[in-house]
Amino acid sequence: MLNLNKRSELTQRVIVGFLGGVGMIGAIYYGAWTYFALFLIISIATILEFYKLLRLEEHLPLRTYGTTLGILIYCLTFFIELDLISTKWMYLFFVGFTSAYLIKLYNKADKQPFKNLAYTFLGVMYCSVPFALIHTYVFFDTQYHYEILIGAMLILWANDSGAYFSGKTFGRRKLFERISPKKTWEGSIGGAALAVTVSLVFSHFYTSLEAWRWVTIAIIIVVTGTYGDLVESLFKRSMSIKDSGTTLPGHGGFLDRFDGLLLSAPFIAAFLRIFPPNF
Repeated sequence: MLNLNKRSELTQRVIVGFLGGVGMIGAIYYGAWTYFALFLIISIATILEFYKLLRLEEHLPLRTYGTTLGILIYCLTFFIELDLISTKWMYLFFVGFTSAYLIKLYNKADKQPFKNLAYTFLGVMYCSVPFALIHTYVFFDTQYHYEILIGAMLILWANDSGAYFSGKTFGRRKLFERISPKKTWEGSIGGAALAVTVSLVFSHFYTSLEAWRWVTIAIIIVVTGTYGDLVESLFKRSMSIKDSGTTLPGHGGFLDRFDGLLLSAPFIAAFLRIFPPNF
């Protein structure tokens, strides 16, 4: 059996990244329901990890309630995009959102109920809503376009990998030293170059989106993906921890691995919905 703990961090990162990437692409490619199940699991793991970290600081978010609310918005959005249910069912999310106040009303042990409610809602907005928004750009007219998500994921991974190796090799000028001392401008430029290259190559194989749309998605991912990593670094520094978890050897936790996706997904969704492609 492969013992990752005895290998270097880089080796762990490559092996886990490769196996995870192949598994994700396979699930996305296979069909809409395997994609649905995969990202549902990831979204649950991400929000639970977020709430777990908050509890280290003795905050009391409604972990089960927030996770259930995240599952609700994820599932409702999926079913609406598939045209299995009407958009009116989305009002259930707002009912669930406001019902949280009633729970805190009867929780005598919580001395800071509104502060912890804010943390609960932040978990849903930060960890669950982005995954729900992915549905809005892989479905157009109820048709599942796996190539859009696979392309976005490959571009995101290219940006991360390019930034990592370029930064290790050429990194000199700090990008945002206050938040992430290891990030450099050289790394960001290397990540951007590889991301745009991958988007252009991908556009030759999948013409459902024009080349300029793929390049625009790459630019969105480069900018928001980098900021997503910085935002997550800010969160971790505020709690004096290095990684959000140890679930993924070489990568840390789910927040560490999907921080770029959490910030880029809303921007990609907005771009493709405001400027929809002609399928």
